[in-house]
Amino acid sequence: MKSFFLVDVFGIEPFSGNPLAVVLGTAELSTEQMQNITRWLNLSETTFVLPATDPAADYRVRIFTLEREMPFAGHPTLGSCHAWLAAGGNPRRARQIIQECGVGLVTIRNLDQQLAFSAPPLIRSGAVDEDKVAELCLFLGIDRSEVIDATWADNGPGWVVLLLGSAASVLNLKPKRSYPTRLDLGVVGPHPTGSVAAFELRAFFTDHTGIVREDPVTGSLNASVAQWLFLTHRAANQYLATQGTALGRQGRILLSQDAAGEVWVGGKTATMFSGQLAENLRPSWLGEIDS
Repeated sequence: MKSFFLVDVFGIEPFSGNPLAVVLGTAELSTEQMQNITRWLNLSETTFVLPATDPAADYRVRIFTLEREMPFAGHPTLGSCHAWLAAGGNPRRARQIIQECGVGLVTIRNLDQQLAFSAPPLIRSGAVDEDKVAELCLFLGIDRSEVIDATWADNGPGWVVLLLGSAASVLNLKPKRSYPTRLDLGVVGPHPTGSVAAFELRAFFTDHTGIVREDPVTGSLNASVAQWLFLTHRAANQYLATQGTALGRQGRILLSQDAAGEVWVGGKTATMFSGQLAENLRPSWLGEIDS
């Protein structure tokens, strides 16, 4: 059966997190067809859940943005796992799911009221060139002195992260609507001591038309930011992050580091809508797919 799910990821109540479209049972689709469906749905990401090719995995997922296919992304990982389980997926191990994707195998824990994935290794890390930092400050409309630190934190999308002095500074950002090259920028700042959440994040990226968008809640960014914050001792053991506030969303992401040093990214997932591909509305280029 070709199933379709719209999943809310990281929201604390319905329609408050980041939406994800998940399509299951369409292994016959080409890359071009998957990209076309993603652009038609017009969400930040759409995923296609397929049979695993690695014997250690429970399923395989292909992740598409409006612009391109991604080797990994966070909220698509949790949302795809949620949809796979909701569609009757049966993991080999109790309360643990192994996802196959472009970066390899990703472990997902099925906790009582949320899913959590193990943050994959970074593709690129380390200091950001000063000219790049200055360019990003110009884009954000802030002075260079407001940036406490900067790092590459790329686990697939290509993130550069800037640390500001406070969550308020992050929320007050008014970035430009365009950027000369492809942008994948995360900005993080601490909430006041004693707050329920420790950090506020915002994520900016360019879509396939070159327009800068803000992503409501971003698992991959939170994963790489947490790895950086734990490494630099700006965070310890476990913390709660908020994202989407500037967009009227209520994203809540739980970040933790276990005794082995592995970082886990967790949050709530919920099905908002589900259904099947409508046979009488099937486009001609899907005509050869069996029911």
